[in-house]
Amino acid sequence: MMKRPPHLRCCSGVTGLTLLLSALSPHHSSAAVSPGQTNVAAATTPSADEQLRDVSIHAQVPAGVGTVYLTGNRPELGNWNPRGFAMNGSGRERIATLRLPPGTHLEYKFTLGSWDREGLGPSGTVMPNYHLLVDADINVTIVLSGFKKAGAEYLDYIADWKGSGVLGRLVYWTNLPSKFLTATRNVEIWLPPGYDEKPTRRYDVLYMQDGQNLFDPRLASTGVDWGVDKAILRCVRAGKIPPLMVVGVWNTDQRLREYSPWDEGTNYAKFLIEELMPQVNRAFRTRTGPEHTSVMGSSMGGLISFWLCWKHPDVFGSAGCLSTTFPWTGKIPMEGSGPPLIEREIAAGAGVPRGIRWYFDYGTGTLDATIEPVQNKVNAWLQSQGLKEGEDFIVRKFPGAEHNEAAWRARLDEPLIFLFGSRSTPDRRQR
Repeated sequence: MMKRPPHLRCCSGVTGLTLLLSALSPHHSSAAVSPGQTNVAAATTPSADEQLRDVSIHAQVPAGVGTVYLTGNRPELGNWNPRGFAMNGSGRERIATLRLPPGTHLEYKFTLGSWDREGLGPSGTVMPNYHLLVDADINVTIVLSGFKKAGAEYLDYIADWKGSGVLGRLVYWTNLPSKFLTATRNVEIWLPPGYDEKPTRRYDVLYMQDGQNLFDPRLASTGVDWGVDKAILRCVRAGKIPPLMVVGVWNTDQRLREYSPWDEGTNYAKFLIEELMPQVNRAFRTRTGPEHTSVMGSSMGGLISFWLCWKHPDVFGSAGCLSTTFPWTGKIPMEGSGPPLIEREIAAGAGVPRGIRWYFDYGTGTLDATIEPVQNKVNAWLQSQGLKEGEDFIVRKFPGAEHNEAAWRARLDEPLIFLFGSRSTPDRRQR
């Protein structure tokens, strides 16, 4: 399956580089202080090497598994390169030993060399990032029940789309080629209940990034999908939005580049606008035009959704940007690699077209804790362009919320209502 890596997903799940963060930490043990030892620094300053801590990570895997790779948020692990660090061993136990500075917050995952072969937890689903705080020498063991299905095997889940528990109907298009992008990709189209029974009705469309995380927990990068179908139907039943369609575009191992507006994002936009959208409009009963077309994503997916609406207001009239990676500098790690690229755009005098609408939000846990300062600068910029907060854009802060699918699922109603509810008209509510 094509999926984004653990984020950053900047980057839930998934192909490509991402920092998908979660609260789940494996059990770990710190080395005990022996008699006569002390945690107080010695009178003489130790060398940098003496300050490092030994971190040993063991993985118990099924018999017959090939090379297992450890990847994570450290240069030693390839900064989320799925082939970042080959673990030692060839039997059922693999081991990786690192030497890291005290205070390091280590996030990591296991793969067989690509994000579509990510390690599975005891429940048989992809786990959130594992976390360790390096406060002493550490020795941990993680039990992996297996690895994600390889190659065409994920097609079993697509063929059995009803097994996902989805409400409504899913239509999958697999391995779509593009003249603008190097990697093919899968796309799913969600049709709400009643679509087949009302052959004259047309629907607004929501295009979403990281499509494999939207409807099926078996495909989702952390084993938790967004529950998009449930959220939409919940809002429809409450009379807050009209029924709509969703087009979920899966990410690939080029996710980080394709979701960066300053890298392959322009070509990704061409794929969406010039290749995918015409196919969708031909095959399904869509309502076209920016007033009926929105885009949404989280993390880097939120960043490219923001940019798509900003630069293509004739196509996308509104965008839902959850936990947007506005701190993105174009490099990993972001710390110390220069100012966020959106700040450069603002400083250069970039303008904003009128008539488009944005929903922004962020939490305060894990990676989301870095978003607020840059989000505030974006807010001030939009206001300087004449946009009104609360009308043209809104910003929601969720204290304690982290940077993962579970958090985005929990608050999905809010962007749906902002994007589609406030634009409702009698025509939009046609029966």
